[in-house]
Amino acid sequence: MKWMQFLTPVKSKNFNETKQMISDHDPDEITILDVRQPGEYKDSHIPGAVLIPLAELSDRAAELDPEKPTLVY
Repeated sequence: MKWMQFLTPVKSKNFNETKQMISDHDPDEITILDVRQPGEYKDSHIPGAVLIPLAELSDRAAELDPEKPTLVY
């Protein structure tokens, strides 16, 4: 596993920037990653978001495409 990827600073985006990024890309060009719990995801989530709860992220990181921009919430 590439641990440095978890230690690399990233830029936070506000709601408007996030909304713009989602509209500027086709759904298959970006990954929207929801790291909340399954119940929270079930109650409400961004359409197309992938659910990987934060506690499972290190074990499931290989499921993410490192070539795509990823929005995490």
